[in-house]
Parts: sequence; C-alpha cells; structure tokens
Amino acid sequence: MELNKRDTRLKKILLFLSILGPGIITGSVDNDAGGITAYSIAGSTYGYKLIWTLIPAFVVLLVVQEMNARMGIVTKKGLADLIRENFGVRITFFIFLGLIIADIGNTATEFAGVAGSMQIFGISKYISVPIGAILVWFLVVKGTYKSAEKVFLIFSVFLLFYIISALLSHPDWNQVTNAIVKPSMDMNAASISTVIGIVGTTIAPWMQFYMQSSVIEKGIKIEEYKYELVDVAIGCIITVVVAFFIMIACAATLNKNGITINEAKDAAVALKPLAGQFASAIFAFGLLVASIFSATILPIATAFYICEAFGFEAGMDKSMNEAPQFYTLFTAIMVIGVIIILIPGSPLIQISEATQVINGILLPVVLVCMMLMVNNKEVMGKHVNNYVVNIIGWVTIIVLIVLTAMLVFQPLLGKFF
Repeated sequence: MELNKRDTRLKKILLFLSILGPGIITGSVDNDAGGITAYSIAGSTYGYKLIWTLIPAFVVLLVVQEMNARMGIVTKKGLADLIRENFGVRITFFIFLGLIIADIGNTATEFAGVAGSMQIFGISKYISVPIGAILVWFLVVKGTYKSAEKVFLIFSVFLLFYIISALLSHPDWNQVTNAIVKPSMDMNAASISTVIGIVGTTIAPWMQFYMQSSVIEKGIKIEEYKYELVDVAIGCIITVVVAFFIMIACAATLNKNGITINEAKDAAVALKPLAGQFASAIFAFGLLVASIFSATILPIATAFYICEAFGFEAGMDKSMNEAPQFYTLFTAIMVIGVIIILIPGSPLIQISEATQVINGILLPVVLVCMMLMVNNKEVMGKHVNNYVVNIIGWVTIIVLIVLTAMLVFQPLLGKFF
C-alpha cells in the first residue's frame, strides 16, 4: 500500500514537471528591460516607499494568466483565433495593427538592454546586439519548442540572481516591512506615473497571446489544469520576487545616496561604488539575461498571434517550409529591432514611451475581449469563470483602465498635482 502511494506521488511529480513551463516563462518574461528599468527607477527615486505596489501587481498578473491558461486548455485555440471568431475582423485588425507596432518598439527596447548591459563589461553594441540576435534566431528557427523551453526556464532561474545583488546592498528590512504594512505614495504626477509603470509592466497585451499559444503548443489537457495553475502561480511569484529585490537593491544604495537614474544600465553602473563590483556585475548580468529572454519571446508571440488570426501555420515545432509566414514574421521583427538599435542617435526613450502608450490603450480592449469569451458557455462550456473570479477580473480591468487613462493623459496631470 505504501509503495502504491509513493508511485502515485512520483507520477504526480513527474506529470507536474512535464507541464512546467508556460506559466513560469510568461511570468518571468515580465521582467524584461522595460520592467527592470521601471523597478530600478522606482527604487532609486522613492526608496522602499512603493514596494507595496507589487502586491496588486501580483494579483493582476495571476488573475489574467490563469484565464489565459484555462482558455487555451479548454478551446485548444489561441487568443488571436478566438478574438477573430467572436468579435470579427475589424476589431482583430485594430488590435493587431497596434500590437505589431508596439512589439517592434518593445523588441528594439530589449536589444537596447542587451547593448547597455554588455557596455558595462566593455563590449560595443555593434558586437553584442548582432551576436545576441543571431543566437536568438538559431535557438528559435533551428530548435524545437521543447529545447527552447528548457533554455527559457534556465533564463528564469538566472533572473533570481537579483536576490544576491539586493542582499549585497544591505537593505533596511524594517523600512521594507513598514513600506508593505503601511502603504503610501506621493500624490503627484511623477509618483503616479511610476506606479503606473510598476503595475503596467507586469501585464502587457502580447503576453496574453503568448501564454495561450504556449499551453496549446505544449498540449496541456483539462485534466492537467490544476498542475498548470501551479505553474502559473510560480511564474507570478518569480515575477514579483525579482521585482521586489531589484527595487530593494536600488533603494538601499541609489536612493540612500541621492542618485537617480533613467534606465536599468545606470543602476548597474551606480551600484559598483556603493555595493561593490560583484553586485554591479550581477545586476548587469540579470539585465542581459532578461533582455535576451524577452527579445526571443516578443517576436515569437507576435508571429504566433498574427499567424493565428489569419489562419497561417505557426509554431516552433514546425519547419520553415511548414510555417514560412511564422518564421518570416519572427525574423523581420528581430531584424527591424536590431536595426533601430544600431542606428546612431535612435530616439529609444521616445520609442519606449510610444510603445508603452500603445500597449496601455490596447490592454483594456484585449482584457475585455478575454472576459467576455471566458464567460461564454459556447466557448468555454462548463469551464466559465465563477462569481468570485468574475468580480476579481472586472475589478482588475476597471483599475487597469483607470491606470491606462492616467498614463495616456499623463501630461494633463501636472495641472492638477
């Protein structure tokens, strides 16, 4: 009897390990170059004060990713496919036109993170960016989903190195605790903008498409849903833990010494005289891993949802002959992103701001479509949202719409604060 129980437990563990991936990867890729920059700026500018914002950010991420996973498992269709079927070509075209523009800008931002992190080690962007792009291209085009997923999971683990960087900064844990227990913020345009950046960077439209496509490509069944839910939860926890320690590292060093920054690379440079060369190198290495990671996932996600929407074959397990549109789109997005970075004087800050606004406008549209579909019994059968999940989902959307409106109309805030 005891042997049978052990065999059952072992089978469950092996099954969970086989399912592990989509949730962790999607959650981890939240901490891209833009996310690390947002957390670094928050920590350097406001110290420990805004750490509490990671709690609602975690809830938002968990709720949305769970619905994505469930829709993918039940329908066996990608989010793009479902939006086209349920809302028509016009809305689909509007969403994807904005997304592809934003994703090209985001991809350029990720390669800017590659360039910035390697410059700290004395390597020119004209070397690091092309080499990084070539490695990413070979991983996707010449590999399979399973092989790429293993690399992505390793990247996810490497992001936890930010914990070391934070501990080397010797943070004040009493202040950290007070910031969480007694949340507060300055009611001015700059502080509100920073909060929007923290919450907004944890959830982007393209991530929802990637999450749903990845559970489909992995072939997860509804009987395995509970294991995938654990996978999603672990990914969300990793996201928040990494963000937490990035903010702590910058609060304990940069804010304490009155140093403000404009991008994540500045944080790595500034850490060197304050927390030591090792802490600085770890921070820069984390930025490199996050940037390469996201520079891979972003073009994949974009190619996935465009091909899904228009009925083309898509997937890393398909050859170039089987899915030519998928690989052409993936390659084109990467090449454009690399070119933008290598052009001297490229307005990267303006590109980043523009893509953030586009994502902010499209995010509520995508989420509303998701909520309507996940509550449609013709789409989900008996696996529609329950009452509690619906309350959390709609409240999340309302909050995100408010934050999005504040982001888009941020220039007007200065008149009121």
